[in-house]
Amino acid sequence: MVSWIISRLVVLIFGTLYPAYYSYKAVKSKDIKEYVKWMMYWIIFALFTTAETFTDIFLCWFPFYYELKIAFVAWLLSPYTKGSSLLYRKFVHPTLSSKEKEIDDCLVQAKDRSYDALVHFGKRGLNVAATAAVMAASKGQGALSERLRSFSMQDLTTIRGDGAPAPSGPPPPGSGRVSGKHSQPKMSRSASESAGSSESFVLASGRKVPHPRPLKPRE
Repeated sequence: MVSWIISRLVVLIFGTLYPAYYSYKAVKSKDIKEYVKWMMYWIIFALFTTAETFTDIFLCWFPFYYELKIAFVAWLLSPYTKGSSLLYRKFVHPTLSSKEKEIDDCLVQAKDRSYDALVHFGKRGLNVAATAAVMAASKGQGALSERLRSFSMQDLTTIRGDGAPAPSGPPPPGSGRVSGKHSQPKMSRSASESAGSSESFVLASGRKVPHPRPLKPRE
């Protein structure tokens, strides 16, 4: 763990920041020699970073792996060994020179294919998004209309149930006769009760009291 931390710090400081500063000075001074030197270094360092991505996964168990990485970065930067210039002139430049045309063709094809794929997937994405938006809008409109319809029906049933007016108008034809029939027993019952009360008064006093004569209506 300590070796990994130290190696990362060495690569970050001496392998990235230090060459970046001296590349800035080379560009500022317009020194062609220094400019070419640091360009060769950055090409080798890019290849080293690419290889490091895989070697950190598969070779991290190797003894002194991180120490070897530190030593390799120091060898690339050292003005005495000139490791980056040596690797570039011996291996990288001849390989890239012989395969330059094939690499350029592959890059052009990859660029065209990536552009076509981007346009194709972009169109498909727009179509899917538009279809989803239309479906969502139609579903939302249908749900809203059903909700409003249910609310309106509920309000109508509530109004009919709460505010039902009482029936007005003349009573049905048979209602008068029925009420008359029901009133006659009540009147006869009261007349019999009054007659019984008058008889009990006569019997209790022992005298016969003449019944009062009914008054004649004035003409």
